[in-house]
This record gives sequence, structure tokens and C-alpha cells, in this order.
Amino acid sequence: MFKLIQVSGLAMVMAMGGMAATAPANAQDMELRIGRDGVRPVIRDRDIDRRGPPPRRGCGEREARAAARDSGLRDPEIVRVTPRRVVVQGFTRRGPSTITFANERGCPEI
Repeated sequence: MFKLIQVSGLAMVMAMGGMAATAPANAQDMELRIGRDGVRPVIRDRDIDRRGPPPRRGCGEREARAAARDSGLRDPEIVRVTPRRVVVQGFTRRGPSTITFANERGCPEI
């Protein structure tokens, strides 16, 4: 009988210890703020990404100028940048010319 009480007591102590170990992790999700409206709990939502979506990586101006120079354009100048394309003007041996690049990574020529 004494052995049964010892085993059940040990099991109860282990269960209480396990619950006490998880309590600090849950406590970090809530904070109390004291202000004009009194004491109020603030529950943080960890699912919200505060930074927002990552910036769209496309064809940068420097990259477009370099691609235009590689295509034979001298003195390239960015004329227009839209979400879909980048237009570059410059001069070739024949005179003024325009090259259009897709606003994607790597600046593919359209």
C-alpha cells in the first residue's frame, strides 16, 4: 500500500513539474500594459509577418545599363521603368536606338 502511494505521489510530482516547465513559454505571449485606460493585456500574434512581402527583385537600372552596353549601345540611358519592362535608349553606329528588357531577374531582352 505504501509503495502505491509513493508511486502515485512521484507521478503527481513529475506531472506538476512538467506543467510548471511549460508555463514560462506560454507567459511570453502576453504582456500587461498600464496606461490611461488602466491595466490591459496585450496578446502578441506571432503569425503576422511585420516586414511584409519581400521586395520584388527585377532588372535594376545598373543591370539594365550593363546589359544594353553588352548589346552594343553606347551611352545607355534608362527612359522608362514599368512593372513589366525597362526601356533603355542609347546610340549605336547607325544612330539612336532603343532596347527593351523584361523587368525580371537577369534582364532578358524582349
